[in-house]
Amino acid sequence: MGRTPTKDPANSFEDYFKRATSPMMTLLLLNEKPMYVYKLSQELERRSNSSYKMNFLYPVLYRLQQQGYVTEYSQEITESHRTRNYYAITEQGKEYLKFMLVKYKELLKAVDTIIDGNGNIETALPED
Repeated sequence: MGRTPTKDPANSFEDYFKRATSPMMTLLLLNEKPMYVYKLSQELERRSNSSYKMNFLYPVLYRLQQQGYVTEYSQEITESHRTRNYYAITEQGKEYLKFMLVKYKELLKAVDTIIDGNGNIETALPED
């Protein structure tokens, strides 16, 4: 009988993938227009048909900000002076985004080549 993999939610393939691609996804959205965190999260979820949910965007944004790829500013959104923090991509961030997209596509092509070259891939786990 085949083994049933135990899933560690903190270390799943999907979680690693999201962690690795979240800076690129964030910069892609901010390249369109400045957004606040909740809007970023909603857009990621909407555009991915709920497949790409990110609960921890603040650490990604803070890291991008420290690296000079994102800037933050406050904007009043109500007459009672309520403010919202928006994030915008910088020129340096746009250059980094271009670099990441090229690298992502190169790696994706390489992985596809490896997978296509195998020919024996099955989605089910092999029997013991």
